[in-house]
Amino acid sequence: MSQFWSDLVHKLTPYVPGEQPKIDNLIKLNTNENPYSPSPKVNQAIAKANNGKLTLYPDPGASDLKQSIADYYQLNSNQVFVGNGSDEVLAHAFLGLLKQDKPILFPDITYSFYPVYCGLYEIEFNKVPLNDNFEINPEDYAIENGGIIFPNPNAPTGLLLGLTAIKKILNSNPNSAVIVDEAYIDFGGETAISLVQDYPNLLVIQTFSKSRALAGLRIGFAVGHPDLIEGLERIKNSFNSYPMDRLAIPAGVAAMEDKDYFKQTCQAIQSTRTQLSQFLTEHNFTVLPSQANFVFAKHESHSAEDIAQALRKQNIIVRYFNQPRIDEYLRITIGTDEQNEQLCQALKDILKP
Repeated sequence: MSQFWSDLVHKLTPYVPGEQPKIDNLIKLNTNENPYSPSPKVNQAIAKANNGKLTLYPDPGASDLKQSIADYYQLNSNQVFVGNGSDEVLAHAFLGLLKQDKPILFPDITYSFYPVYCGLYEIEFNKVPLNDNFEINPEDYAIENGGIIFPNPNAPTGLLLGLTAIKKILNSNPNSAVIVDEAYIDFGGETAISLVQDYPNLLVIQTFSKSRALAGLRIGFAVGHPDLIEGLERIKNSFNSYPMDRLAIPAGVAAMEDKDYFKQTCQAIQSTRTQLSQFLTEHNFTVLPSQANFVFAKHESHSAEDIAQALRKQNIIVRYFNQPRIDEYLRITIGTDEQNEQLCQALKDILKP
């Protein structure tokens, strides 16, 4: 540890992202990336934007991208915030909305970046246990708090919380910011963005990394009441006024506008998810009912860690979490049908008596 670190740095436990190994012929099913290419219109937009003006700063407000998102959800642009990936948007939301005098609430099994943000910004928090079926119970959040955040569908479980349940949380917490992190919502859920007009304390955060296949460009956004968005803008402009670059902005616009391609790839992933879930069930896995672009499953007799290691030997990587309650589960990203076939064949070999 460096003698020049601040006291805060000494106390941090940083987030550990899913590995990105450089292995030839790798089937990479560990970080929930989209197996399909972005919309062809994205590449066209990037080529057009690479017009010799990269010497100039981008639009600090990313107004074209905000407007495209607002148009898609039939909102006003002052209800939209954009940032360098949803992780940056989340970071601004933690500092701008959740740094309060009371502890915030989030599930005990959830996106592991949440406690990292709390450590970075010195935010107190309480973990709310999921029930025995790994579900969020809305009544558990009807307690005093400084704010609430949860993914929907949850990660790494993939379980979806319906809008009726989300309304229960909102109705019991009118004086707290409630943040719904919808990284995976497009793979089978109904977005809570439809509720922002009725709940001024609701902020919904999404990403272009999953359903729009742009993990490499880092585009995230939040939708909510203009007062919430202004708070995020104040944080952003006190940190980095230019988080969205000149290529990402038009690429994001093109991805939002190509609705047919978006629908086609989401449906393909849902179809493959159904096939994989059926295969796993037939081979003695317990599979949670996922509405994300991954499945969460455990085998009745083989340990998750052993299966993950055996798959790695066949150049297939999945995510194993060595954590209480979920250390017998694997999170498996949905790949193409071809990748799914190779995964299933490898599992057949591993699970042979």
